[in-house]
Amino acid sequence: MKKKNRVRPNWDEYFMGIAKAVSKRATCLRRQYGAVITKENIIVSTGYNGAPSGMMDCLEVGRCTRKELRIPHGERYELCHSVHAEANAIIRASVDELHGATIYISGIEDTGNECNAEPCMMCKRMILNAKIKKVVFSDGNDSFITIDPKRWLKKRV
Repeated sequence: MKKKNRVRPNWDEYFMGIAKAVSKRATCLRRQYGAVITKENIIVSTGYNGAPSGMMDCLEVGRCTRKELRIPHGERYELCHSVHAEANAIIRASVDELHGATIYISGIEDTGNECNAEPCMMCKRMILNAKIKKVVFSDGNDSFITIDPKRWLKKRV
């Protein structure tokens, strides 16, 4: 009996799958994001978007201020009660673990569909400060985009 060949995911596919699983812990009513930081193909930390520790989250309260005000995606983050997935993953890792690391970011809309999970401007600045060397994020079409964050330096972020 011949064994079936199974398709083994490459490292980026593998860690994006884990980021998607991490996003299921998110407490945002609009979009659920998960982030995984790795170094040399070893997981350093994970994070998902949700309220700061000790604060009631949107799931518990049952409402989202930005959703109620019909604020478009990507605008008026100061009204959001959540800490972003990327920020949560970064604050849980040491400086040495972050330097030269890769961050994987997955996003799911409230419809259950994958969304483009490109980091916001604030998260881009945190990623640059953390000296993370590679960013991989879902593109909203069941694939992902890989970028060297130094490219962001060409524009003011």
